[in-house]
Amino acid sequence: MKNHRQEGSDDLVSSQVLQKTIDELRAITRIDLCVLSLEGQMLASTFSENSPNPDYIREFANSPADSQVLQGYHFFKVYDDQNVEYVLVTGGGSEDAYMIGKIAVSQIQNLIIAYKERLDKNNFIQNLLLDNLLLVDIYNRAKKLRIDTDVKRVVFMVETKYEKDNSAMETVKSLFASKPKDFITAIDEKSIIIVKELKESDDFEELNRIARTLVDMLNAEAMSQVRVSYGNVIHEIKDVSRSYKEAKMALEVGKIFYSDKIVIPYSNLGIGRLIYQLPIPLCQMFMKEVFGEQLPDTFDDETLTTINKFFENNLNVSETSRQLYVHRNTLVYRLEKLQKSTGLDIRVFDDALTFKIAMMVVSYMKYMEKID
Repeated sequence: MKNHRQEGSDDLVSSQVLQKTIDELRAITRIDLCVLSLEGQMLASTFSENSPNPDYIREFANSPADSQVLQGYHFFKVYDDQNVEYVLVTGGGSEDAYMIGKIAVSQIQNLIIAYKERLDKNNFIQNLLLDNLLLVDIYNRAKKLRIDTDVKRVVFMVETKYEKDNSAMETVKSLFASKPKDFITAIDEKSIIIVKELKESDDFEELNRIARTLVDMLNAEAMSQVRVSYGNVIHEIKDVSRSYKEAKMALEVGKIFYSDKIVIPYSNLGIGRLIYQLPIPLCQMFMKEVFGEQLPDTFDDETLTTINKFFENNLNVSETSRQLYVHRNTLVYRLEKLQKSTGLDIRVFDDALTFKIAMMVVSYMKYMEKID
């Protein structure tokens, strides 16, 4: 029987969980317990003082015995499969101390099994999101991990302001704590991913409600400014990566074209999604053809405000002039001045469409320039 941990098994069960487990046993039995690493490092303890000597721990860990009484303490090995993971110690060498020790070992070994399964599921979901699995492996591993393969799901992506935002991750986990079929994970430093199982009746409104709940909770509890996107609904586990890619694209496209929105569904990206996939040389060529040398970002603030307000009001001159607090003739003069400089009359739908696309292309080009 091996007496050494497998590589990479450190911190399999968190110290907080181990502490909670032995605290509960101590409250019931009045017998002190502690859990130590094989090197004698204290991980959790109810002893107020006189805890066992670390040398005894190392000596016991390397011995063939599964339990042993030493210096008035009862020592037990806690196994992860065939490997010793922890040493558990109870105070006193009595029969009660032995019995409580055996119960504690059993509880901790069950925790290890549960945590390993959770780690296995997390690893599977991450590989699934990144498209790292063959189709046959997806279904085989899902079956082994007891994950349904043909249910309705969607991928949400939460972008946090700070890298490795642990408080945001904990808040998200607490929100979905009662939903064991939902998976929360992270692939990069600034985003949290939720693979959410849906009911057949869940519609677009429900997805938006979930996204808004995430935003509201994270802004309130974790005090973290977040944006949430989500992909299209999928019905097969093999398509989870597609929904993830859509959610990821929605976040990026949202930053460029819809920076005022904090919830961005992939299905609402519209023309921004098409522009995002254009090569930059093609964008540059298009801009020169439409504007020559005077790009829209060189217009003064008054002109840009006028254009944006005109588009917001669906090319309605009267409503735009009212909202800008200018006379209708003043607005018409501004629009005619714009027509002279660009050759586009944005009172005409085709020209307005060309102008709107051009402004979005400029936003895209500036964004790409900034991240290069």
